[in-house]
Amino acid sequence: MATELSTALLQQIANEYGTPVYVYDADKIKEQYKRLITAFNTDKVRFFYACKALTNINILKVLKNEGCNIDCSSINEVKLALYAGFEPKNILYTSNGIGFEEIEEAQSLGVIINIDSLSNLEKFGKKFGNSYPVGVRLRPNILAGGHLKISTGHDKSKFGIPVEQLDLLKAVVQQYDIQLTNLHIHTGSDIKDADIFLKGIAVLFDIIPHFPHLKSVDLGGGFKVAYKEDDPYLNIEELAVKVLQAFEAHERTRHLQIWFEPGKFLVSECGYFITKVNVLKETATTTFAGVNSGFNHLIRPMFYDAYHRIENITNPQGAIKEYTVTGNICETDTFAWSRPLPEVREGDLLVFRNAGAYGFEMSSNYNSRFKPAEVLVESGKPRLIRKRDVFEDLLRNQIIDTE
Repeated sequence: MATELSTALLQQIANEYGTPVYVYDADKIKEQYKRLITAFNTDKVRFFYACKALTNINILKVLKNEGCNIDCSSINEVKLALYAGFEPKNILYTSNGIGFEEIEEAQSLGVIINIDSLSNLEKFGKKFGNSYPVGVRLRPNILAGGHLKISTGHDKSKFGIPVEQLDLLKAVVQQYDIQLTNLHIHTGSDIKDADIFLKGIAVLFDIIPHFPHLKSVDLGGGFKVAYKEDDPYLNIEELAVKVLQAFEAHERTRHLQIWFEPGKFLVSECGYFITKVNVLKETATTTFAGVNSGFNHLIRPMFYDAYHRIENITNPQGAIKEYTVTGNICETDTFAWSRPLPEVREGDLLVFRNAGAYGFEMSSNYNSRFKPAEVLVESGKPRLIRKRDVFEDLLRNQIIDTE
């Protein structure tokens, strides 16, 4: 098992590369992927890293070198995957609400395609017929996930072709002789109950017989990880047993490959976000610890009410006090309310844990502040994998009138 990065190493990185800074532990990523492979232990199952969680090219290469496939949500993610060295046959592209020209480009690149609307499927059929295999994303009408904003399979979700439109789907497939080889569902993120996947499988089992060319079913991702010590999380080993048993129990599904798209599971726990305390502000109701970051760098607490464990790595033995940890932008950007922490002093380093997924990836230059650097640690050795922004980065792509 990979050990956590030491506070000494994190302090060293902060001193060398400055703060705020994102740090990723490559060994933890490898550990998580090997856990999946070990749990399922069959070549019937393929894992596609949902790279929307973190697309730094160096992270993609770590997973490619481990033998993982990759799942992309945009044509640019597809191009990043190709740039990282993934072969087209190992790249899955699932479109959502996009123009058909993006699907055409994905087809020209030779990657695996899932289509999530009848409209685009019909356009695909008109142009390609049965010359290029394709999958479809279905909406199973299952409400699951840790927050409504990350629940994607319920009956009011924009994602996928609703299962009640099966007859329309069949008609399009038959009209254009489409070679439909994959059925895809994704119910949401932060799923902690393996039985949610069984509900999705049950929906698929009713649909599978209608499409004789199927080679695979894609059950999506959303595996919950623990953010607190006592947090529930998805038991991967239990999931493997239940899913494989479900497919083995049905004669007509035994030949199908089973695909998963883990994102957060692979990279969340590898990430550390290091900030420095700029200022302490005492009030009648709380003590604010203002750090040199904000939701422009880590939006999850404000966007999803997400919890991130915070550690004071420069005064870990200090007396425990309560602090409201906030950022430095001109919005309410509270990272934590009334959080017990070892005494915080101005200049201390606070580290946010589980910061690998949807941290840097959702960052911005709001308030014209710089995006932070990113550092990758492999076998205990840190290296810079993204420079911190400089002022010129704020002007890049702006058209400046010199008259």
